[in-house]
This record gives sequence, structure tokens and C-alpha cells, in this order.
Amino acid sequence: MKLFKGCLTSLLLVSVAYATPLNSSARSCVPADLLQLISVDYRTLKDSPTAMALKAQLMPDNIKQFEAALKEIGIDPEKDVDTLTFASFRDGKQGVKNVGFASGPFDMKTVLKKMKLQNFKPKKHGTALVYPMAGGFVMSFLDNSSLLFGDQTGVDAALDTRDGITLSLDTNGDMADMMPDVDASPVWSILDQQGTQNMMRSALGQAASIADYETIKKRILGSRYAMSFESGVNFDLTVLTSDSMTAGTLSSLVKAGILYKKMSATAAEKVAVDNTTVDSDGSNLAVHFKANDQDFRSLMHSDLFAAVSH
Repeated sequence: MKLFKGCLTSLLLVSVAYATPLNSSARSCVPADLLQLISVDYRTLKDSPTAMALKAQLMPDNIKQFEAALKEIGIDPEKDVDTLTFASFRDGKQGVKNVGFASGPFDMKTVLKKMKLQNFKPKKHGTALVYPMAGGFVMSFLDNSSLLFGDQTGVDAALDTRDGITLSLDTNGDMADMMPDVDASPVWSILDQQGTQNMMRSALGQAASIADYETIKKRILGSRYAMSFESGVNFDLTVLTSDSMTAGTLSSLVKAGILYKKMSATAAEKVAVDNTTVDSDGSNLAVHFKANDQDFRSLMHSDLFAAVSH
């Protein structure tokens, strides 16, 4: 359960909805030194009461600020945004940067006209025009239905990637190769080696020191996960390792951790534990969680879930 918590925490950096493969305009802006990519889609959010409840309870302030900034320039997130994608990457001496991509049926000409009326004047960066937004955001249209947003340095770095000044995601085979296995899923994410190693350390807790995790972690390569709200809640995590022995060891450790958690779990948490399966498949660790809407709603109001979301 703690492993599911760790991954869900990452997911909660954005609102919970449904996702689709990354479009070419956004993909061209993702730098090669990618740490994590999370993609969600607003289009079918309203079809799931559970997803809507989760979004209302856990939407972070930065996403609320971005939605408010969009409304100020004439884009209604509930109607005009199909997909939101968030990328975290290293930008040399600038450190870790974060940017987002929004795509949907908004009218670029109408938006630009409204921004002009509000005296939002753009600045040129390379081949792109970058516009200020409320909340400290800046944005740049990638095409008629896609825009890039974030802070100034992050957006500049992403635009440099698109213009070929820095290497793009497609040159990072370790990360790019994980995408096809999840990017058709309702919610999906890929996480780099270091991020996955840290996630697993947190998930294993005390078991990490008992099992000499420092040796094992060197053979953990990355991870991907997907989540959906069709017929309840489904969550699938795959941790890639270098060999079947490492995957088997991680599987045994996670199973032990789940049994330990069950001893002190509440009724709702025990349901979550019982609905979590862990196994190894070749050199991969596979974690699957499934719950019906009612059970997941109960879990949302538990102390355990409250700890995850804060």
C-alpha cells in the first residue's frame, strides 16, 4: 500500500482525470534530461464521480492558479482544455525545472486578441512569442490548439529544446521507450532511474535497510504507471530492473511491507491492501491496485489517504 501511496502522491501533483499520448508539438519541447512526465486529460473527467470527488479534494494550489490564469485570457479549463501534461527536467546549472502543456479546442486568435486588450505584451524568445499570465506564469502557443506554460526559465528551456538548441526527449531512449506501454492509458506517467530509486526506498521503509537497498537500487532502471476510473479505480505500476533476481527481490520486499501495513490498517485501508497485488514479470516488478468506487471513496476519507495528500 505504501508503494501505491508514493506513486499516487506523484499523480496528485496534478488533477486527476484521463490522458492520451503526448502530441507532437508538446513532445518536441520536452528536454532529454527528463525526470518525470505526467499526462492527464480533462475531456472525460465529468464522466467519473470518483475522479471529480478526488479532483475537488486534492487539486493543488498551483493548478488552481493556472486554471484561474487561463480564465483571465478567455480559456475555460472545463470546456476548452482536453489534455494537461507536466514535465520535470534538469536544466544544467539552472537545476530542476517544471513546465506544462495544455491542448484543446481553444481559439488562439480570440485568446491573443483578449490578451492584447488586457495589455499582456509578449517577449520574443528564439522563434517564439512568450506572453505573461496571472499568477507568475508565462505561456507560448505551440500551435493553434497547444500551449506551453510555466515560469520564465522553464518555458525558455523548453522552447530551446523545440528549436534544436538542446537535446529532446527522443534522444533519451531510456525514458522515451517507456512511453508506448502507458501513453494510451487514461492517466500515465514515466519516472527516471533516480526518481524510481527514491520512490522505492520510501515505499520499502525499514525494509530498505534490512535488504541492503543501496546494492539493489543500482539495478533499478526506471518506472511507469497508469491509472483509470472505468469500472472503479485501477492503478498499475511497473518498475524496470536490470534482471529477474532484482525484480523478484523487490517483489518479496513489497509483499512483506503490505502484510506489515495490514496489521495496523483501518477497515478502509485493509480493503486497499487486499486489492493490491504484487508480482515480478521477468526483470520487471508489477504492482496492481483495483477498487470499486464505493471502496475508494471510503479510502479517500481515511487518515492514511489524508497523509498521502498533504
